[in-house]
Parts: sequence; C-alpha cells; structure tokens
Amino acid sequence: MPNWITLTEAARQLGVQAQTVYAYASRGNIAVMPDPHDPRKSLYRAEDVASLCRKKQVGRKREALAAGTIFGAEPCIYSSITTFSKGRAYYRGRDSIGMAQTATLENVATLLWNARADVTFEAADVRLHGGERGRECAFTSLAAIAARGHSTLGRTDTALHVEAGRLVAVIAHAFSARCEASANAAPPPVHERLALGWGQGSEGAELIRRAMVLVADHEITSSAFAARITASTGASLPGCLLTGLATLSGPLHGDASGRVRAVFDDVGRLGAEHVVAHHLQSAIPIPGFGHHLYPDGDPRADALLEVLDPPAELAAFIEKVVALTGLKPNIDVALATLAAQLKLPRDASFALFATARSVGLLAHCIEQLRVGKVIRPRGRYTGPALEDANANAAASADENAKTPDAATLEKNRLFKSVAR
Repeated sequence: MPNWITLTEAARQLGVQAQTVYAYASRGNIAVMPDPHDPRKSLYRAEDVASLCRKKQVGRKREALAAGTIFGAEPCIYSSITTFSKGRAYYRGRDSIGMAQTATLENVATLLWNARADVTFEAADVRLHGGERGRECAFTSLAAIAARGHSTLGRTDTALHVEAGRLVAVIAHAFSARCEASANAAPPPVHERLALGWGQGSEGAELIRRAMVLVADHEITSSAFAARITASTGASLPGCLLTGLATLSGPLHGDASGRVRAVFDDVGRLGAEHVVAHHLQSAIPIPGFGHHLYPDGDPRADALLEVLDPPAELAAFIEKVVALTGLKPNIDVALATLAAQLKLPRDASFALFATARSVGLLAHCIEQLRVGKVIRPRGRYTGPALEDANANAAASADENAKTPDAATLEKNRLFKSVAR
C-alpha cells in the first residue's frame, strides 16, 4: 500500500464526499501533504485513511459499542488535559514541544492542574522509607503515605494541589533529588534537585528539565486510566498516584527505556554493527524505535535528541537502525541516551519518567474527581456454561423426599431390635 494517496482514492475508500475528507484532515484525523507533481493538489496519508475505515466498520448497536469501549483499542474518557494534533501533544492547548524550550515541571503542573497559584513541590517535610534511594524507596514511601491517606472527597482543588506537590517531591527525592534551600527560601525547581543528587551541573540540569517537560503527560495512557479508576472511587491522592505509577512501571509502558538501556549495554560491549545485525537476522524488534501514535517520528524524542551529544557508538547505532528499518527513535531511546550521556544511575530514565509523569497522573486524578462517578466497566463472560439453578434445586428436593428423616430411622432401628 502506498504511503500517500489522492483525494479521489481517499474518498472512495471511506465512502464519503471530498468535503468530508477535507473535514477529517482539518481535524487532524488524516495527515496531508502537497502533491509533489501538482502543487494545486494534496495527498493524504493512506494509513490514516485505513484507520478511519476500520473505525467506520465497527457496529453501532448498543452492545457492540459498549463492548468496544472497554475491550476495543480506544476506551473513551472526556478530558481537557492533553490532546494530540498534527503529530504532537498539547497540554491544555499549549504545544508541549514549545513549552520544553523554557518551562519547568512546576510550570507544567500549574497548567495541567489548573492551579490558581504557582505550584511548588514542597520538600521540607519529605519522609522516605525503604532504605537506599531508588525505585524501591519511591514505591515504599508512596505506599506508606497512601496507607494513612485521606479520601479526596469533599476537599477543594487548592488543598489537593498542595498535597499533589508534596507527592511529586516525595517521588523525586526517593529517586535521589536533593534540596539545599534555606528554610525561608522557596525550594529550587525539581530538575535542579535531581541534577544535584546525580552530581550534574547546570548543563545536565537543563537537559533533565527539558526531558521532564516532554513526558509530563500523554493523554489517556494505561497509567492515567488506572489512576482515574482509583480516583473515581474517592481513594486518597497518594493511593491514586501509586496505582498510576505501578502501571507505569511495566516494560511496555514507562519502563521501556530500561529495555533500551540493556541494548545500549550490548552496543558498548559488541559494537553497533553487531547488535543491529543480530536483531535483524533474528527478527527481534529493536526496542525504542517506532511509535503507533507518531508514524513520522516521536516529536518528543526529536526535541530531546537534538540537544544531546551521545557517545559516538550510540549515535552510530541509532543512525544505523533508522537507516535499515525506517523506524525513528521514540522517547524511550531519547531518555536512555540522556542517561548514558550524563552517566546517570541505571534506573535514571525511569526516575525521570516517573517523577515527571506523576504531574500528569495527578492532573487526571483531580479531573476525574469532579466527574463524580465510579468507573465500573462490565465484563463479558467467556467461561463454562452456567448451571441450571432451578433444576438443581428441584433435584435436591426430590433427593430429600427419598431420604428418611432421623425419626423414621430411629423407629426402624427399634422395630428391628424388638423383632430380633
């Protein structure tokens, strides 16, 4: 199938008029490019057209719609936090790639939480659990807070924003952030605290800042959905965040950069040529390349990689994978590259992701609270056939009628005793 098709072909596949194709394109559902052979015409991405065709084929009966909402690929939740348009994410209408140029994670939190005052991640009363700092410390500390947390019901957004800021500080400090601010001074931005904890200077802090803004939210991801389910029950804010981060920790979600880092280790030992050849000859997908939401490349990765200067062997590896597979690096490659360049701890990519995404997860939790309904999907039973409860009850009654009671048994025993 060609990558780009004409207006006539797009309209034919969709079964619609040209005006409808224009409407799809204007809403960002179909990517458009000028026709290189005729600048008066446009070409439309064939993959986007095919995707819309598949959606149109889904039945609109109530049962099919209800089942597709949960069991299909796109559970639908209304949200005003993040959306995608023309291949990039927008935080409440603002271009996330543009914000990464100068904004801090605190600025993003202020925006995503709809806070009236500037958000700070207060670190004065951070108490950590679980020993050595790292992932175990982060989850243990958050679990300890959740165990004594208060329900979110009946609390104002302002109160929730204060608690949310403290929770982000807990996660950051569990992952080695340090704060040397005086008692009367405002705490430094969280990217500076992480840079200090990891022994980085201002240049490293700037790269960490950019990375955190880029991954602060990504619409209704698996972790955001999980956090919103918990929030819909009125659970405590730390409990909601713990649910979201537990989901984020999966290797097919927020911990995907760990798989990339493992491949980078192989590149360091064996060389880029050998690693790429091994994966391709073994038909093993190379982690960190390609993204189903970004067929033309992950703009978050581009925005981060363009300011990085990775080791030569890693740069050669990324370039070779792109050349041979046609797949571009996604944010997981960018985060792993950042960690390798700055010589950060092995789990630093996940630490950056988890700390930054805590802001987005908390935004989704707070938004879900205002919906006021518990998210309760229905199951579609696929087990063995059900017993006939009425038939079982009748059979049991017949069996009881045939079985003599205790008094009858005793009378029969006495009769036999006298007869002997």
